[in-house]
Amino acid sequence: MNITEIRKLIKLVQSSDITEIEVAEGESSIRISRQGNVAAPVAFAAPQQVIAAPAAAQETTTTNDADHEHVVTSPMVGTFYRSPGPDSDSFVNVGDKVKKGDTLCIIEAMKLMNEIEAEYAGVVTEILVDNASPLEYGQPIFVIIPA
Repeated sequence: MNITEIRKLIKLVQSSDITEIEVAEGESSIRISRQGNVAAPVAFAAPQQVIAAPAAAQETTTTNDADHEHVVTSPMVGTFYRSPGPDSDSFVNVGDKVKKGDTLCIIEAMKLMNEIEAEYAGVVTEILVDNASPLEYGQPIFVIIPA
């Protein structure tokens, strides 16, 4: 891994809600984490697979006919994927019940796959983005009614 690639990773962490990322290449690996607005290499460790820390999805609450809907928004810029692979089933579909920590989707950013997890239990009522579509920071992705 060269310094240019490391700088790109630092910029990714700075420009998104990712607070930590670890990447392994060959015999070396690097972990970059941020506190506040500063990202810096923290430690080098033994080789491991490429890992992106699960991104925390943002949520907003809207009122709709006495039901409280939570809109899950994108925590980063990237590409939205409903399933782990082209031939795999979707993580969630409309009408599915989800538990806190369940994977809702994957957002690919700079060739890193970031799993977006449910922040609470509920029922998925809408999926607002098409598979393999680009996402902007803060863009609504799912509507979930808490259980």
